[in-house]
Amino acid sequence: MADLFSTDTLSAIVEDLRTPANGLAGRYFTSVQTADTEEIHFDVDSKPRRMSPFVSPLVGGKVVRSRGFAAKTFKPAYIKDKRVFHPGRAIKRAMGERVGGGQYSPDERLQLLVAQDLQDQLDMLERRIEWMAAQAMHSGAVTITGEDYPTVVVDFGRDAALTVVKTGANRWGQAGINPLDDLQDWSDTMVQKTGVAMTEVAMTVDVWKIFRADANVKARLDRWRGNSTMQTDAHQREGLVFQGMVDQFAVYTYSGWVVDPVTDTEGAILPAGTVVGAAGPAYVEGTRHFGAILDVDSLQAVEYFTKSWIEQDPSLRYLLMQSAPLLVPERVNATFRATVL
Repeated sequence: MADLFSTDTLSAIVEDLRTPANGLAGRYFTSVQTADTEEIHFDVDSKPRRMSPFVSPLVGGKVVRSRGFAAKTFKPAYIKDKRVFHPGRAIKRAMGERVGGGQYSPDERLQLLVAQDLQDQLDMLERRIEWMAAQAMHSGAVTITGEDYPTVVVDFGRDAALTVVKTGANRWGQAGINPLDDLQDWSDTMVQKTGVAMTEVAMTVDVWKIFRADANVKARLDRWRGNSTMQTDAHQREGLVFQGMVDQFAVYTYSGWVVDPVTDTEGAILPAGTVVGAAGPAYVEGTRHFGAILDVDSLQAVEYFTKSWIEQDPSLRYLLMQSAPLLVPERVNATFRATVL
């Protein structure tokens, strides 16, 4: 029997277990870049609408300054998820095993426990990545804070016009307010700022209830266009759920929750009353950046690294997963957020 806790075996198990991230990270942040340094580097390109200058054909050409870009560097916070394997775990009934045990040998139980703990580590990492994706889409920035890590705001520089807060009588659901007019205006703002139109919007469920009740939306919502398998009643689930097309906009609902590791309380990933928009994954160019793993056993640029070791007294085995992620919308002005309720 191969050593379950060797680096190669753990890596192979992780590759078998891992599933694609759902929701915002799975749609808008699909590119992956790993670094062999602690810092990650990304470029921000703001493309002004310059025109060629007029000059007389009898004079020399006018020198035009080349368009540049801003290079940003950030040392991402570290994730270190450590689990303890006490010898007694392998002789107790595993979850799903029949009462009284005996269905699995201790070695088989140990294999199950390793797979379960690795899956849980991966799920927790994916939730953190999804949370970062939502932060980037919602605020155009990610706020990093944690134990022994000073709070840092990584601001990607989204134009202020692409973050809207509607108040009072201007909120959706109020008399005389047309959500479709708002969507079109916000899309036009995105065209002005980045050259591409907003084509997708994701709403928290409270917003969707108001949106779908609007008479203009009712008259134009097509729940089949863009998805040939769409049912008239989409089953609600965690993540993004396609609800239909209205004019140029693919409309999704978004549901997701995470437990804060500091406060140990569960909260929504996106706050109530939120609409996030995008010009589409190809224009957002969301990238999952991963800094180097600072471990003597990890000599490669990887998304995450898993290792295990034994403590002799008391007799314990530790399982550790490490990662240093930051999600970056490379074209941040292709994202948008409105608070509408």
